[in-house]
Amino acid sequence: MLHENLRLKRKERGLSQEELASRLHVVRQTISKWEKGMSVPDSEQLIKIAVILETTVSELLGTQVENEEEPNRLAKELSRINTQLAIRNHRTRRVLKIIAVALLVFVALIFAIMALSYAPMPQLK
Repeated sequence: MLHENLRLKRKERGLSQEELASRLHVVRQTISKWEKGMSVPDSEQLIKIAVILETTVSELLGTQVENEEEPNRLAKELSRINTQLAIRNHRTRRVLKIIAVALLVFVALIFAIMALSYAPMPQLK
């Protein structure tokens, strides 16, 4: 949710990733990772983002955070989001590994079938 809201609010303000990155003193790739949901900003950065984008932290997070200015509350919410990202990334890696193993088995079977079909047949006397 954060990544979608961040991208939406940035575009609403007419800012490029590069411009937002410059204002936050980070590289553009950091903004890209945040918007792709690959990582999340820390609580201080999130407050700065909200100010730059003229919105609230709660609106960026897509959830109501009491006392947005308190970094501990924000840190807990960001930690929760980070945990969700880690779980999603772990599942994605597991699925990719299963697909890779299945592909390797398939290729091995194809090679075995090809090897058998091209093997010379023994001559019967």
